[in-house]
Amino acid sequence: MVLQTTVRHVLAKKGSAVVRQIQPTQSVFEALRLMERHNVGALLVVDGSHIVGIVSERDYARKIALNDRLSRNTIVSEIMSSPVVCVTPEDPIEGCLVLMTEKRIRHLPVLEDGQLIGLVSMGDVVGSVISDQEFMIDELTRYVRGSYSGWFDSFGPGRAAVG
Repeated sequence: MVLQTTVRHVLAKKGSAVVRQIQPTQSVFEALRLMERHNVGALLVVDGSHIVGIVSERDYARKIALNDRLSRNTIVSEIMSSPVVCVTPEDPIEGCLVLMTEKRIRHLPVLEDGQLIGLVSMGDVVGSVISDQEFMIDELTRYVRGSYSGWFDSFGPGRAAVG
């Protein structure tokens, strides 16, 4: 088990690397239909191969529904969040949690060598952090009880486990 989980580990666990996308000139109604069809809460907004924004159900609720605007008459670029904060596959997942909390965002596109390879959500990140913490607590509990001989023993006194 890797003690410092990376974005790459989370993407591997998710399985599917399909990131749902929409163009900035498409209607918000079309975006909502795509989100519903694919059971996702956000779409990456791309112009050609460039990421120009992200549009979410929250954007719709705050910028369309609460302002009595019509989703059919509004284009995605009018309500999308931009610029988009991205991460790499090698970024630590706990760093993503800090970033998402500080920036108040719920989705992070993952770029490798400038190419989009996935998207992690706040749910993905929190789930991974919780899983890592549960693993560490279990391992430390077994060690303290004397019923463990494994990776922790190899670090010896005063040494930390780092992934």
